[in-house]
Amino acid sequence: MSFLFEKISILGLGLLGGSVAMAVKEAGVAREVVAWGRREEALARAQAQGVVDSFHLDPREAVRGADFVLLAVPVDRMASLLEEVADSLAQGVLVSDVGSVKGALSESLPRLLPAGALYLGSHPMAGSHLRGVEHASPDLFQGAACVVTEGGENSSSEQEKLVSFWRALGGNVVLREAVQHDKEAAWVSHLPHAVSFAFADVLEGAPKQSMALAGSGFRDFTRIAKSDAAMWSEILVSNRDALADPIERVRESLSEIAQELARGDAEALSKRIEKGHLAFNLLNSTVSSGTAESSPDPEA
Repeated sequence: MSFLFEKISILGLGLLGGSVAMAVKEAGVAREVVAWGRREEALARAQAQGVVDSFHLDPREAVRGADFVLLAVPVDRMASLLEEVADSLAQGVLVSDVGSVKGALSESLPRLLPAGALYLGSHPMAGSHLRGVEHASPDLFQGAACVVTEGGENSSSEQEKLVSFWRALGGNVVLREAVQHDKEAAWVSHLPHAVSFAFADVLEGAPKQSMALAGSGFRDFTRIAKSDAAMWSEILVSNRDALADPIERVRESLSEIAQELARGDAEALSKRIEKGHLAFNLLNSTVSSGTAESSPDPEA
């Protein structure tokens, strides 16, 4: 049997890391899957369930001999973790991650690698407000957009392997420069979370019995407000430069809506809502028509 990688080391076996491990095993992408994490009980249970072949509590041992290392810890811990294992990395290893912010990582992580190792960023646009390997699923990446950051002139073969990896796990791969990824993710991922968090923050002012009236619209809008506070505050802070303009635009729009309501101007409000429909439909049509950038087929 031919494998894309011989040994994959996943550093961080939470929701994303665990889902990657499951999907790798199901798709037969690697001969061996090894994990590192801080919770020995969860790691042992994952091994017993066949999620991984083995695990280590020392990350340096987990990466030894791996030809692919995936960082699946919070973005603010990736650099220190990679620095810790750098001397144990194999010659020619490919290092990637699942972080939601790519610009800072593309600057810091490559400098920590030994000669012959290569970093290319990844960001599967998939997840849940739930945490932990116990909520992992091999189907998490099916049909999900997955960003792979563009590398230099000497990274084309490794980039093709990384593209093939995420496609094997069911992802729809998109190539982006790191900074462009952060600008786009700010609009379609980070801003919706920030707005949902802001709404949840003011719910203490809602009438005490109002939840009896909450329907599917309320549940859909507030689902992501249940996301992990520590993880998402770190993501938003990491991408604060790209988020500044989208947040300001939302603030201005809400201010204008408040003014339209104060005037009782239903016509202006209707036009604003219709304008939003058009903008949303235009973005959707750009993607569905295939005009958005996507990755080349490495099999072509």
